[in-house]
Amino acid sequence: MADHLDLHTVGDLLHHYPRRYAERGELTRLSDLPLDEHVTVVAQVADARVHTFNGGRGRRLEVTITDGSGRLQLVFFGKGVHKPRSELQPGTRAMFAGKVSVFNRKRQLAHPEFKTLGAESGAEAVEAFAHQLLPLYPACKQMESWQIQQAIDTVLGPAGHEEAALAGLIDPLPDSLREGRGLATLPEALRKIHRPATKTDIALARDRLKWDEAFVLQVALARRRRADAQLPAAPRKPVPDGLLTAFDARLPFTLTEGQRRVSEEIFADLATDHPMHRLLQGEVGSGKTMVALRAMLGVVDAGGQAAMLAPTEVLAQQHHRSITEMMGELASWGLWREAPPQKGGGGRREGMLGGAEQGTKVVLLTGSMGAAARRQALLDLVTGEAGIVIGTHALIEDKVQFHDLGLVVVDEQHRFGVEQRDALRSKGKQPPHLLVMTATPIPRTVAMTVFGDLETSVLDQLPAGRSPIASHVVPAKDKPHFLTRAWERVREEVAAGHQGYVVCPRIGDDAGDEGDASKGAASPSPEDEAEKRPPLAVVEVAEQLTKGPLSDLRVEVLHGRMQPEAKDDVMRRFAAGEVDVLVATTVIEVGVNVPNATAMVIMDADRFGVSQLHQLRGRVGRGSAAGLCLLVTEMPEASPARARLGAVAATLDGFELSRIDLEQRREGDVLGQAQSGVRSSLRVLAVIDDEEVIAAAREEAAAIVADDPELTGYPELRTALDALLDKEREEYLDKG
Repeated sequence: MADHLDLHTVGDLLHHYPRRYAERGELTRLSDLPLDEHVTVVAQVADARVHTFNGGRGRRLEVTITDGSGRLQLVFFGKGVHKPRSELQPGTRAMFAGKVSVFNRKRQLAHPEFKTLGAESGAEAVEAFAHQLLPLYPACKQMESWQIQQAIDTVLGPAGHEEAALAGLIDPLPDSLREGRGLATLPEALRKIHRPATKTDIALARDRLKWDEAFVLQVALARRRRADAQLPAAPRKPVPDGLLTAFDARLPFTLTEGQRRVSEEIFADLATDHPMHRLLQGEVGSGKTMVALRAMLGVVDAGGQAAMLAPTEVLAQQHHRSITEMMGELASWGLWREAPPQKGGGGRREGMLGGAEQGTKVVLLTGSMGAAARRQALLDLVTGEAGIVIGTHALIEDKVQFHDLGLVVVDEQHRFGVEQRDALRSKGKQPPHLLVMTATPIPRTVAMTVFGDLETSVLDQLPAGRSPIASHVVPAKDKPHFLTRAWERVREEVAAGHQGYVVCPRIGDDAGDEGDASKGAASPSPEDEAEKRPPLAVVEVAEQLTKGPLSDLRVEVLHGRMQPEAKDDVMRRFAAGEVDVLVATTVIEVGVNVPNATAMVIMDADRFGVSQLHQLRGRVGRGSAAGLCLLVTEMPEASPARARLGAVAATLDGFELSRIDLEQRREGDVLGQAQSGVRSSLRVLAVIDDEEVIAAAREEAAAIVADDPELTGYPELRTALDALLDKEREEYLDKG
């Protein structure tokens, strides 16, 4: 039990709650038995006999029962024969509960539960047996639910005497909070969750136990926020008429109201003497990069350096390209008219030959760079010559040193483990400010639970000029002519001067690569398993398209195993309009910005998660022309996979889709590996449904931590925190 279910102590066992409850069922006459349903019957044993089979090695007990309205056969096998054989003698009256099945065209109950009735047993005993709630526990092959129930029954002792077993429990909820919110005591909640008499008992118990989980976690996060607020950081205030002012002056458009509001929140944080910890959520294409760039320029203005961490080389190169394009001559690459400024001047430079009055060097650092370029980039960082660096995890390596790191921007937070973020933050002389960006919309409850130590900003409006995206499901198996029409639509978009993407779940030689959709998708559905067809691959699909429906178009491939120079070359030519259709893996999922691309066909769309489909779709409709996204699937119409695709096609609201995603997948998949501590500590709390509990627990936790940061007056709460913050979870909370 310890190894398979991670249950090591009596406390672990008591906090291993039932997943659901079964009722034995309404009392049913034998003549009215419904097939495949759980029933309870009261009947008399007519006869019982043991049959042997398999050369005498196997035994089967067959019992015939009758209630006057009909007859029914019960069967018991193997070791399960002994008890019923001794207790179910002909003439015995008993209650039987089980699921009705058919064998040899006769209805039967296999291995039913039963309880014999004495002469004095009346209708009351029968009703109690029929309506008893039976807890079903999360189990495994080595430990069945009923064995777990037996172990818990042993710990709790006889019914009605559980108090003695539960007396020594540590209750993390302060009495005033528990009483004020009308919650059950912990012993009462544990008794009712494991031995409920009614459904009301279950509801009362779950309400109380949800509070335990939400409150202890929110106290941990509140203490983390408080500790962060005590850390020293250099305030980074942009100088008037500096680099940021020059950048804003050359923008060809005005910022959206959302961008202005979020920028103000960020600059207010950067001006304080403790580190900013902010999560910036924004729909695909809402202009997060612009907000992050302005923050980086403000830090460079203030004499510091800014680093942007991207999850893939393609994305790092894309960011580098788009940021230098946005900055224009302010991303200085030329010669200096005089020696670089003295120490402390940070990354800002003036008086560049042939350049702007203000400027800063923007360098790229990735693992595949040539030795000379890499040496130069490292030198630019350590001397402060480069104000802005954009890179992959190569930025985290020991040899990378900064002159004065003031701001770390992490793009696509869900791709990075906590350790990677922390390693980059440790490169500052004192803790740098941290801005975490994600285009995966996170419902408010998840943000409060998983990123509870980060302040949250949301960009919820798209910049002017963005076009709507029409999305449709293409059922390739049911209606092959729909797929033919999909390729015609791609050709029409190209004929109109636009470009398109075709996305596939994998590369081609095997599925274990960064383009494998299964890494970000929901678990394989039964339909996937039944189909057993390998997911479509970039290399094969590209070949079929060039020989078939897109034969006269310029088709190129892009995937994670290509050499960096080759990837960059393909992306550059696609951005320049020299490629009509790009057949790619999910390597294009984030950050790729080609406004002229209007069509996307996602092959085997059912193999991707909801949020991932939404991310991919965000690559089209980025210019003035409307976008089109076609979700191709072979899943049958009534399947859950088709329903999921229908939901994606029906709305462009990422927050609505992330809610659907959470409801359809195990929460752990959505919370991700970096948050495994939070995930494994939640048993009854559902982050999507229990918004009110989480919000209220956050308020209560903040008040208690503000009043008593060390929790001196709450020893039980401290003990519960220590239990929550084992090594793994402590690392998550410390570094998050």
